[in-house]
Amino acid sequence: MAEVTDADFEAEVIGAELPVLVEFTADWCPPCRQMGPVLTAVAGETGDRLKVVQLDVDHNPETTNAYKVLSMPTFMVFRGGEPVKSMVGARPKRRLLEELSDVL
Repeated sequence: MAEVTDADFEAEVIGAELPVLVEFTADWCPPCRQMGPVLTAVAGETGDRLKVVQLDVDHNPETTNAYKVLSMPTFMVFRGGEPVKSMVGARPKRRLLEELSDVL
């Protein structure tokens, strides 16, 4: 799964042609680690319709603060450079796909 940073967030997420699911994550967050395999599976299933990336909040405070992310994991979907959906907390793949159905 691709990782984005403050430096390339604009190019990788804001400028992306596909909708982008960003997981705001941290190494110290157990639910974030649980979501790794889920996000990898989601990326595999939706690769032609959705880009899936991770952003480490500890190493990228600029983007984290810009979108007022306070809890990990936070998932944001960006479409056309704008955040269109936000979800907080770990969830199973089936539920995540259901919640993403309106943006795919």
